[in-house]
Amino acid sequence: SRVLIEGVVVGDHEGSYPTLRGFFVQEEDADVDADPATSEGIFVFNGNADLVNVGDLVRVEGTVEERFGDTQLGSSVVVTVLDTAQPLPTPATVSFPLGAAADLEAFEGMAATFPQQLVISEYFNYDRFGEIVVALPAPGESRPFTPTALFAPDSPEAAARADLNTRSRITVDDGITASNPSAPVHPINRELFSLSNAFRGGDTVTGLTGPIWYDHGRYRILPYADGGFDTYQQTTAPAAPDGVGGDLKVATLNALNFFVTLDNAGPICGATQDQGCRGADNADEFARQRTKLLNTLVGLDADVVGLVEVENTPGVSPLADITAGLNERLGAGTYDYVTTANGLVGTDAIKVGLIYRPATVAPLGASAVLDTPEFLDPNNTGRNRNRAALAQSFREVSSGEVFSVAVNHLKSKGSSCGTGDDHPIAGNCNLTRTLAAEMLSGWIDGDPTGAGDTDWLIIGDLNSYDHEAPLSTLAAAGYTDQIGSFQGEFAYSFGFDGQFGYLDYVLSSSSLSDQVTGATEWHINADTPDIFDYDTSFKSDYQDSLFDPATPDRSSDHDAAIIGLSLDSFDAQVYAFPRWLFRPNHRMRRVTVFAFSGHRLVDSQIVGVESSEADSGLGPRDRPNDIEILNDWQVKLRAERFSPDGRTYTVEVRLTVDGQVRYDTIEVYVPRRHWWRW
Repeated sequence: SRVLIEGVVVGDHEGSYPTLRGFFVQEEDADVDADPATSEGIFVFNGNADLVNVGDLVRVEGTVEERFGDTQLGSSVVVTVLDTAQPLPTPATVSFPLGAAADLEAFEGMAATFPQQLVISEYFNYDRFGEIVVALPAPGESRPFTPTALFAPDSPEAAARADLNTRSRITVDDGITASNPSAPVHPINRELFSLSNAFRGGDTVTGLTGPIWYDHGRYRILPYADGGFDTYQQTTAPAAPDGVGGDLKVATLNALNFFVTLDNAGPICGATQDQGCRGADNADEFARQRTKLLNTLVGLDADVVGLVEVENTPGVSPLADITAGLNERLGAGTYDYVTTANGLVGTDAIKVGLIYRPATVAPLGASAVLDTPEFLDPNNTGRNRNRAALAQSFREVSSGEVFSVAVNHLKSKGSSCGTGDDHPIAGNCNLTRTLAAEMLSGWIDGDPTGAGDTDWLIIGDLNSYDHEAPLSTLAAAGYTDQIGSFQGEFAYSFGFDGQFGYLDYVLSSSSLSDQVTGATEWHINADTPDIFDYDTSFKSDYQDSLFDPATPDRSSDHDAAIIGLSLDSFDAQVYAFPRWLFRPNHRMRRVTVFAFSGHRLVDSQIVGVESSEADSGLGPRDRPNDIEILNDWQVKLRAERFSPDGRTYTVEVRLTVDGQVRYDTIEVYVPRRHWWRW
């Protein structure tokens, strides 16, 4: 029906595409109908015309319509400007939490102000559609948290938090209908968005003011370019992760589909080379992605890093490429990577992997892979869901202490696993992840790497928040969530739908937990909008230019998790008898090696012997085959030396006490010439 209205323009978004092509009109007296449940404003669709300014008193005739749920006047509107420069109606005050999310309908088409301090909590659509979400956190919290990051999924508290979050947020819109605008505006100050005028998750704004409308399923606010807020407090990305102490650092990072094979190459990736590739679409994107990833790994400065979402194709080694890039920056041999059969881990297009610093840790034995059908599809859904797990034991070079790492990537919440597997609050595939967690802990109990040591870390992207069943299952198996222990209830590594929590874990076995010195997350990714990432798809030239190769920021959509270790399992003293082979007569001598911890004889095993002199070729009297390991505790060593300083045999011993393993050495000497005369 045709109607005639009169009011003051409180928002002007006229002009041709890509503007909203209209303006907002509001009654001068906001309480004209004395009904707080109804709006006193409306959006007028004005085609390509540009007839009014904010503050004009106008009379409009038009037809009432609904567009994407928003009431507006359209269809050949007739606009008459009655006066100009009128005082604007006092913006309606809106406070969160609302009684219901739909309560914002009472302000549709009106100017409103939000007096509370709201936090920027969602920006996934910023580069495409110029919109973000601001929200009021729950009391005592810095940002909105995913319910299951705080409460058990089936608890009343989780349901209440989900409802509270829904009633405490609004979308901030740029008023531009074009995708990937060539000159994006900062959503708060409405100036050109740039490296020096950017926003991050966790920024706060007080007094956000502008017209409210509804579009594409969301209530939105269009802040005024001048006077659209009272205060805006910005945060900055940390230049380096917080310290975690200890002698070793272990980290995990979701590498966001790091593929050496470009994504435009067709379905040639995966273990059977018939799956689509992911990650970079072209060489330029790959160079950008690789630069950001290397920046992050250099900044982490970790001794062991578990990487998630790297290419899993035979004959292609993303880990070799990564370590080569690190070694180019840091020096030859600084990093190496754990190898697997044919370079594969499971059957998915993506895999997990491990890189390490040989100067501080050495792989102990071969790696192990958990890729049984029961683990990949534990709920028998008919297709593999979880990615295979990779385990590797390490020996700390300086101390000989042993620890093991299992890196994982459980099924995401992004797609359904079927009835009985999906959970209304914990998300899709909750049972699949829970069963996998149970199998993972059982697999580790079976010592898959053969290290014989109970010090284990479970790391990686478990795609579960910390109060969900997979984490409860691992806790029941004796694993401690060190991020939660050191960072508290409000830790986060990932943001989704305007809510935060952590999916990236470092869990320690009961024997290792006392050796953990700290744990943290490096907030360079979850708080950074993806307009800064490597991907150039859909981006305008200006958006592409925002890429900063000098920082690690937005190397992924997940923050890295980092833990510090100070390994110290037990004290033991190793002995050798005899220690001195003082008649260098070139004969083999039997040496017995044993160890005590206090007054307790330690289970020990000779694992290797090295000589300071070559085995043969030292002179006419030199005899070969100088070392013969007889059994776990005895070795034959040749009593000869050719150096004036004598010969040293270094015997490496594996010590085991109550499931703890440490490697130690003892030296046996063939004395230098005429030592007995001194």
